[in-house]
Amino acid sequence: MDDFVRKKLTEWGLRQWIEKFEDEGIDTEALYCLNDQDIDNLIPKVGPRAKLRKMLELLKEEQNSTNQETEVDLSADEDEEAADCTQVLPPTNDANDKAKRRLDLQGEPSKQQSPAGKRRCDKPISSYKEKFILADVNKIMKYVDVKIQHEDNTKFNAFLKTKICDLETDKREVVGVFGKTGAGKSSLINAVIEEKNLLPSGSISACTSVMIKLESNMRTSKYEADIEFITEEEWKDELWSLYHILKDNANQEKNDDDYKDAVDKLSALYGEEWKNISFETLMDYRHFREIPEFLQSKRKILTCETAAELSAKFVKYTRNDSREDTRRWYWPLVKCVTVRVPSNHLLQHVTLVDLPGNGDCNRSRDRMWKEIVGSCSTVWIVTDINRAAAETEPWEILQNASSLMGNGGECQRIHFICTKSDLAADLDDDSAAAVRASIFKRNMDAKEQVIREFKKRSEITKHFSGDCFRVFTVSSKEFLKPKRLQPDETEIPRLQEFLQNLNDCHSETLNYVSGAHGILSLIQGARCREVAGQKADVCAALEENLRRELDKVRKAIEEAYEAFERRLVEGVEKSKSSCENSLKSVLYGSRARDRGFHRTLKCVVANSGSYKTQKRRQINLNEKLSSCLSASIDEEFRNTFPNEGKCGPFKGVIKTFSLDTERLIQKYKDVELQLIFLKTEEEKIKTKVNKNIRERKKIIYHSLSSKIQELMQECYDEAAKFRGTDTLKNMRQTIEKHVHESKNTMFEVAKNVMLDKLNKLKGRILEELEKTLKQSIELSLKTDDYSIPDFSAELDMVKRHYDELKLSSDGEMSLTGTDQPGPSSAL
Repeated sequence: MDDFVRKKLTEWGLRQWIEKFEDEGIDTEALYCLNDQDIDNLIPKVGPRAKLRKMLELLKEEQNSTNQETEVDLSADEDEEAADCTQVLPPTNDANDKAKRRLDLQGEPSKQQSPAGKRRCDKPISSYKEKFILADVNKIMKYVDVKIQHEDNTKFNAFLKTKICDLETDKREVVGVFGKTGAGKSSLINAVIEEKNLLPSGSISACTSVMIKLESNMRTSKYEADIEFITEEEWKDELWSLYHILKDNANQEKNDDDYKDAVDKLSALYGEEWKNISFETLMDYRHFREIPEFLQSKRKILTCETAAELSAKFVKYTRNDSREDTRRWYWPLVKCVTVRVPSNHLLQHVTLVDLPGNGDCNRSRDRMWKEIVGSCSTVWIVTDINRAAAETEPWEILQNASSLMGNGGECQRIHFICTKSDLAADLDDDSAAAVRASIFKRNMDAKEQVIREFKKRSEITKHFSGDCFRVFTVSSKEFLKPKRLQPDETEIPRLQEFLQNLNDCHSETLNYVSGAHGILSLIQGARCREVAGQKADVCAALEENLRRELDKVRKAIEEAYEAFERRLVEGVEKSKSSCENSLKSVLYGSRARDRGFHRTLKCVVANSGSYKTQKRRQINLNEKLSSCLSASIDEEFRNTFPNEGKCGPFKGVIKTFSLDTERLIQKYKDVELQLIFLKTEEEKIKTKVNKNIRERKKIIYHSLSSKIQELMQECYDEAAKFRGTDTLKNMRQTIEKHVHESKNTMFEVAKNVMLDKLNKLKGRILEELEKTLKQSIELSLKTDDYSIPDFSAELDMVKRHYDELKLSSDGEMSLTGTDQPGPSSAL
């Protein structure tokens, strides 16, 4: 199974079938090939089976539409980008360049283009040239595929078809952006991507309530908002919860957070009408006339010519605004909004995600929130510079999400961004020089204070090193309209450069062209005659190298397993001795003395031990109970599965895995083409294995709390049944009794589950490497097919493209390998 299939099953609400699809080896190609009989065998239940058929049909239609549009859009994009590059290539002196840039930033009527985007055109391979290369090689491989389809259906041909289908072209980096209301998060994002009017900002009372993903629209010149709703059933469940919150508070003060949140949601969606209608009629169709897509389980697509026009349209789907307004606001029904900005190169391979707080009390939105946070390679924490180090909320956000981002995720960098850095203190000397000096001093002081505060936060630093932490002091206002600072001094260009480097680093063009070069080398190598002796010698050498390298991988994983086992044994003993006191801290702690805690605890047990209050405070009994187990392996886990650095998992054993094809090419020139193919196959399988490890390690890390939840479920179900007098007392006693009786076995079982998952990961890694490379060796060196068409011309063309890309890539390694923080973030 690959990431695409896993992602689609999750999107379609079929997450529980992921393991089945994985066991059956359903990858992207196999997904598109599924017939009715296959689907019947995969999913025995009628409902999910029907849903899969429908979603698969829609996916195929979307794919066909995309394929038809690609060639048409490509030529227009090439012309447009070529023209842009032509405009910036002529040399200009520094003064003229700065003056032109200042005018652009102050709002020239022409379409603004990011400085990072302009710099791209001066690099060895510009974005439009790269796109041209990708399109050219893609056409060549389509031609090769068509020619092969007409040949006999041999084992070698089937292998080639599979390899051509497996060529990938895209990989996205996710940058998550956190920040409390009023911190300037929307203004920052608008400034960085240079779309001043895209995300609404400025209202003190309003806040972003749903996730907003920002991506580049590379197909059309329109601004688009793709709105995904929660399901009708999920809203029914939430209505039931809101109804009981209101009922429980009927005779109490109305300043309770849960009560105010319930009123906000109902008033946004139904206006004041909800107070006068029955609970049963809140799902009536008439309330959703403007959004029929919600009841039809479809997405709503908004398309506009300008950013301001789109912003005005989608604001009611994303924003909670408590001002009096006659409009309906639909954010309570929205799961996520994806906004696509036309031809924005900073977002071509990067998704910026505007994330609300610490998740959501709605289960569906909270699930997606956790998945996105866990997939972020970079996180931006945005806060006002005035109290950046002392402000509690940004640090709480970072601390509460650190396990999701660190050991339980793939975050490599944390950028702490202090906004409104242009504000200066009152000075006796108000000259421009004195003001600038005051701003720079305050910004440097803020950076030092934030760095010191980060080092104190042990709950965060156990997941991240100081090397991954950078502090920026930015001013969106000064960047767009300079008065006191030059644009570079606002540090917005440094964030743009960071995003551009992410794009450069993760463009998959080189991977695609490299794969195509390998396949064509294999085809031409299979047509060669009279090298049987060399093939046998090379084959024997490769098989011996494979055996040796697999042994290294096995040994490294077994050493990690033994280290985890030792630490988990210690964690089990600590858990047994401390779990009851840990539980009391939740059940009887300061928050447990609140008047409405009985209702909160009822929500906790109803949600399998985990609940986010309306203020997004997390209560998670499962994580509390598993905290000693997690703490026992946190350091070992980070060393075994590092998000940062270049060595990779299991102390770099996957990265250094090699069949030694380079040396064999020098020795056996007659089979150079086959060895070139095997070299590309080796790199491809290593990339795939590392991706799988990255996904699996999240599951392994969270398996401790997941297993505790499973073992506590019976107790939660029992506690949820209590009603009336002494409900709180009875729930507490039920939970305490269960933990007391289960502690001698519960933590041991959780330990064994984690170790079992690690052992299974070892089996998957070894099987993937051995199976793939053995098959590649066999079909490239033990198969001859003299009848296959001659693609020597195609190989020459692809090789030229590959050499050009490789040269460019090698020249830019210093840019793509690090953050390139520069003086602004060097602290």
